[in-house]
Amino acid sequence: MTTARDEAAPEEIQAALAPVLEGSVRIDAYTRHLYSADASMYAIEPLAVAFPRHAGDIAAIVGTAARLGVPVLPRGGGTSLAGQAVGRAIVFDCSRHMNRIVAVDAEARRARVQPGVVQDQLNRAVADAGLVFGPDTSTSDRATIGGMIGNNSAGSHSVLYGSTIDHVERLNVVLSDATAARLEPVSLDEARRRGRAGGLAGRVHRELPGLLERSAARADGFPPYWRHSGGYRLDRALDLTAGGGRLDPAKLIVGSEGTLAVVTEAEVGLVPRPQARAIAVGHFASTPAAIAATGEALALDAASVELMDDAILRLSRERVEYAGLSRILEGDPRALLFVEFFGDDDAQVAAQVGKLAEAWRRGGHGYHTLRALTPDTQAAVRKVRKAGLGLLMASSTGTRRPLAFVEDTAVPPDRLEPYIREFSAILDRHGLHAGFYGHCSVGCLHIRPFVDVRRPGQVEAMRAVAGEIAELVARYGGVNSSEHGDGLARSEFNRRLFGDGPYEDMRAVKRLFDPAARLNPGKIVDAPPMTENLRDRALPVAVPLTTRLEFGAGGMRDAADRCQNIGVCRKDGAGVMCPSYMATREEEHSTRGRANALVKALSEPDPAAALGDERLHEVLDLCLECKACTSECPLGVDMAALKSEALHHYHQAHGTPPRARAFASIRALNRIGAALAPLSNLPGRIGAARAVLDRRLGVTRHRPLPRFHGATLARWYNRRPRPAGPFPRGDLILLADSFTAYTEPGVGRAAVELLERAGWRVRLHGQGCCGRPALSKGLLDQARAQAAATVGRLAPAAARGVPIAGVEPSCLLTLRDDYAALLPGDGRVAAVAAAARLVPELLVEAVDDGSLVLDPQAFTRGRRILFHGHCHEKAVTGTAASRALLERLPGAEVEELDAGCCGMAGSFGFESEHYELSMRIGGLRLFPALAAEPPETLVAATGVSCRQQIAHGGGRSAVHPVELLHRALAPS
Repeated sequence: MTTARDEAAPEEIQAALAPVLEGSVRIDAYTRHLYSADASMYAIEPLAVAFPRHAGDIAAIVGTAARLGVPVLPRGGGTSLAGQAVGRAIVFDCSRHMNRIVAVDAEARRARVQPGVVQDQLNRAVADAGLVFGPDTSTSDRATIGGMIGNNSAGSHSVLYGSTIDHVERLNVVLSDATAARLEPVSLDEARRRGRAGGLAGRVHRELPGLLERSAARADGFPPYWRHSGGYRLDRALDLTAGGGRLDPAKLIVGSEGTLAVVTEAEVGLVPRPQARAIAVGHFASTPAAIAATGEALALDAASVELMDDAILRLSRERVEYAGLSRILEGDPRALLFVEFFGDDDAQVAAQVGKLAEAWRRGGHGYHTLRALTPDTQAAVRKVRKAGLGLLMASSTGTRRPLAFVEDTAVPPDRLEPYIREFSAILDRHGLHAGFYGHCSVGCLHIRPFVDVRRPGQVEAMRAVAGEIAELVARYGGVNSSEHGDGLARSEFNRRLFGDGPYEDMRAVKRLFDPAARLNPGKIVDAPPMTENLRDRALPVAVPLTTRLEFGAGGMRDAADRCQNIGVCRKDGAGVMCPSYMATREEEHSTRGRANALVKALSEPDPAAALGDERLHEVLDLCLECKACTSECPLGVDMAALKSEALHHYHQAHGTPPRARAFASIRALNRIGAALAPLSNLPGRIGAARAVLDRRLGVTRHRPLPRFHGATLARWYNRRPRPAGPFPRGDLILLADSFTAYTEPGVGRAAVELLERAGWRVRLHGQGCCGRPALSKGLLDQARAQAAATVGRLAPAAARGVPIAGVEPSCLLTLRDDYAALLPGDGRVAAVAAAARLVPELLVEAVDDGSLVLDPQAFTRGRRILFHGHCHEKAVTGTAASRALLERLPGAEVEELDAGCCGMAGSFGFESEHYELSMRIGGLRLFPALAAEPPETLVAATGVSCRQQIAHGGGRSAVHPVELLHRALAPS
């Protein structure tokens, strides 16, 4: 391995790679910084970052690196927890382009995939055949198959399905000499025949059998416990019991963390998808009590037994995203045990749950068993169960974080209870606190002690604990790495754990496959101390920065640095976060990428100047400010607020563009447009006028402009006959937002009439903008002034308990979610935020108590309604109220789309350079879902932007749920 002193310069690497790659290579400071970290506690800046398109590109990268004398490091989703995916090397990201499912043979239960295929992507592709990839990790929505092969990942059902190594059948690889090879099970005779070939593949087939035979003959063999992903799996690559003997070099590649070969295609086995599932959720007074109840579950052939301790359970209750679980729990458990059963039908699995509940009752285990038998209940349970890591990380404060260095041990399940007692005692002795979650069914609990590596003595304590746990796990007959691999965190302990003989055999395997040590060096064998390259320790002290928004005690950098790279923002088949990543599959367009870019900028000696950097602006530009990260990111990284502040500083350095000023003042423009209607609607129909708008202001000519209404909401409200009352519910203020007031007044009229019919005395608030448009464009002084004015007008009523309602989520929820950061120290903000309610919340109450009576024969009877919720609504309050309102419509069948962000995002979809991406985002899930519906299906959407996008990209007319309810009213 080269040293930092004589390594090739990034510019030299780029010049050598660019001509030989169909993909691309980048060496700019921001890209290299984004790939310097994975989901571990480590950071090492790479020499360059490449994005291969095919196996030929990977061979070119490996060959070029060998010629230049630099290492290479293959990477998938960057979700590794032990530092496998960071190094001083040419890092190449296989997830962006090499993500194709090559073939599926459902009859043989096999699939051929490229390494960048995400686990859930594969599962969706084989779902119709009733199949699934067995090792189901909690990161299945972003973990790549290549990464799972690299780490020998397992998952919650490994008691049934084993680990990845049990499902890999053949691998196409690029070896360290840049040649392609196919690694598969062969007889020893066939291995000898292949060994006669030249090149590294021939040498591997020639020398590997003898090396493995000598290793198998050693008395000091591998750890006896089956569930391990540490070291090289020498025990799985040679089978001398088969007739004539059999060599399977692919098994050595599984778990090798990219240190032996680079996978370019994998043939993997699939398993039948269970026909029926049921979950028992045991409630316990303590973690030891929950662990003690594992045996009864395993005796009933449970498919998984998962633990969640009080620390993580408490965090789940605080998050909108996981609120579903809290509503179904009984009492105040201090630990939960999630036990899943698979079977042929619902009755069978329900019976298994009943048997377990009775066994626990007889054994005195726990005080309640929740029976999750319906899909909705199971979805809520699974969602929070899979979020253990993220929820634990969310409890970080500054650089005191739950670190992954002893989180992957496993012991036989019948020894787990005493093992955990001793484990806890070691932590107590070193003054460390930890959260507990994981797989009781296989004796693997993910225990992450809280450590602040910047505090004196903490690194030393961490290393001491790691050493003691390694000895403890060996004493209990367990393994140090059971599904997360070795990486930088555990590789240094491998000699101690395996013994000198097996460890030297592993080093011999490394020399055989990688004689020059170019493939991800420093992992598994010949590793540096685990305390080198710690990310938080290397961060410089942040220079104070004056910000317009309030980011808490740690300031803006700490707000960005909450991101710990676990990569939930890289999922692409569910949820909202992160829309632009889903469309581009670019790391820098994920919330994680943007947060890391901001950490880099805010760590510079002059952070204010760094926020004006053009490359940083490019990284942040495609953030749609959907705010999904505030709820879907377990750490609650508020990228919308961070982008707004960064834009403010960017404008300070470069001036504010006219388009930003125009969109920030959209209320004034809408007011003028309404005053001049219908003449103001003509420019939107004239091609020449649209061309000028496109060229001069950057407003795309391809997007229809909103239509202004001369009959504004305020004009209708002031001219209509006033209802005489009575108003038993009292006063209510309805926000006439910038869109409901001037471009969609029909929604506001329906809301006013419904609220009055429900018993509210409605007062329309139509003075001034809430500040959301200015906030989104980084005009924070303007946004603050508008927020202060709005609070000044609304605070007296809010203090009296008067609700402040709105139909446009982005505007109404600005009061609830953004004003505290815009107006820190203003004591009136809390009252206004507490008073803010979305209109559907109020109307559901009125329908349920009989204040609003619906026509039993309303037009909705027998109609199907597709509902698409606004991103801010999903993030801040959840969409339950809007969906519930639609479900109250007589005879309606309601389906809420999991279609992510529509792609419009306010002004984003109107901007010329963003239009194409906006449409791509809509085309991922929303437009196909709309196209699959017959014309008679009704479409409802709470956001004005969503309705615009649905009309333009989906060719369907969408209405606000409030309008549908208004049409369904019984005659008064």
